[in-house]
Amino acid sequence: MLLRRFSLQSQFQCVSSLIPSLSRFFNSTTDTHLNPQNDAVQTVFNIISNSTSLEDMKQSLKSSRVFLSNELIDQVLKRVRFSHGNPLQTLDFYHYTGRRKGFYHTAFSFDTMLYILGRSRMFSDAWDLIFEARKKDQSVITQRTVMVFLGRTAKVCSVRQTVESFRKFKKMVPEFDTNCFNALLRTLCQEKSMSDARNVYHSLKHNFRPNLQTFNILLSGWKTPEDAEGFFNEMREMGVKPDVVTYNSLVDVYCKGREIEKAYKLLDEMRERDLSPDVITYTSIIGGLGLIGQPDKARDILKEMKEFGCYPDVPAYNAVIRNFCIAKRLGDAYGLMDEMMSKGLSPNATTYNLFFRVFFWSNDLQSSWNLYNRMIVAGCLPNTQSCMFLIRLFKRQEKVEMAMQLWGDMVEKGFGSYTLVSDVLFDLLCDTGKLAESEKCFLEMVEKGQKPSNVSFKRIKVLMELANRHEALENLTQKMAMFGRPPQVHDSTRSRHQTSNLA
Repeated sequence: MLLRRFSLQSQFQCVSSLIPSLSRFFNSTTDTHLNPQNDAVQTVFNIISNSTSLEDMKQSLKSSRVFLSNELIDQVLKRVRFSHGNPLQTLDFYHYTGRRKGFYHTAFSFDTMLYILGRSRMFSDAWDLIFEARKKDQSVITQRTVMVFLGRTAKVCSVRQTVESFRKFKKMVPEFDTNCFNALLRTLCQEKSMSDARNVYHSLKHNFRPNLQTFNILLSGWKTPEDAEGFFNEMREMGVKPDVVTYNSLVDVYCKGREIEKAYKLLDEMRERDLSPDVITYTSIIGGLGLIGQPDKARDILKEMKEFGCYPDVPAYNAVIRNFCIAKRLGDAYGLMDEMMSKGLSPNATTYNLFFRVFFWSNDLQSSWNLYNRMIVAGCLPNTQSCMFLIRLFKRQEKVEMAMQLWGDMVEKGFGSYTLVSDVLFDLLCDTGKLAESEKCFLEMVEKGQKPSNVSFKRIKVLMELANRHEALENLTQKMAMFGRPPQVHDSTRSRHQTSNLA
């Protein structure tokens, strides 16, 4: 996790020219309670989700009297994206609003719609949207569009198809330059293999001018020192001067390969070139020392950093805590958490997850529960990983009350993935015959705009059939219909329900 943090940060630094616009797009927060348009956004979102046809949607939108401004549409599409709303109905909404006289969608709305379509593998519709935008307002097709679309393409399509999509953008993006090339390489590094990224780099590098960002993207993805050193040498041969990110990539790969001495030599080389190692550099060293079983020496790095005027942040402390957790020295790990708090640094979800992992594998329910309560009291909201450690432990020990309290906190405070947690929760509730609790959690999830999995629905359906809860089953079936084609309730269930009504 710590090394992944470094890799992601360095790659984002490599595409710094795109970050100002990407920061809003890739913000995963769905909290809209601070937005004065929240009520209007929710109203339009509900209309999109519940409409049975385009005409129905149009009439509902007109009746709502909500002014469909660019800002509101941006927020609605963002809501659909993070709520995994129905892509077809959302596309109808996008087309309807975009075809109003004198109206033009923002680049943010355009990219968000492409993301929604790409996630649902509706690439034909996505290209239709791109070609339509090219005719009406080509300015919305930007370098960010290339990054967004290629990211979804590479996730489910082949390298060849991803490169073909990249080439299609050449006639559409006004500045189809090295930044776009870097976006392709970054996508391949994340979604495919480094060998794929290397092959594409060598096949296309003559059409672009590789720059510092190009090499930093590639360097940050290599797993072996030999590969990283090869690109580092090519970089120097092309006259590209390395920066701190470049050296951090090499330090990281040496640390991953347990070649700590080479990593230390790079620190010396950085200082000779007047490049000061930063907190990311030292965090990689700390991780490397942990890999070779030297947690105490890694802790000493925290002091060494301060001597060079570089102060540890939360991820640096997390790296040291991780080493002690791996060594099963939880007393030292807790001591470091107290130390970081005394320095004014607040432990985050990653900090707590280091302990949750240990407790999960040791099946220590009480320690996990105590840590969870400490986390909530401290005001640190668990993330999805925290919730999964907890819910799986609750299921293993069949602790329904604890599971329900965790779910209640998630619903109230808005943390964690409802989809992932609910799958395990419904398994627990169905295994223990808690039908009322299952129905309650199902409805709460739907009210949040989240779709329960079909597997979970089928499990609850069986229990409701056995308990003759036919009306409740019909209700849940209709709720599922909000997210697309509803699961079919068995004909025998419908006939029994109809018979009971007649009786």
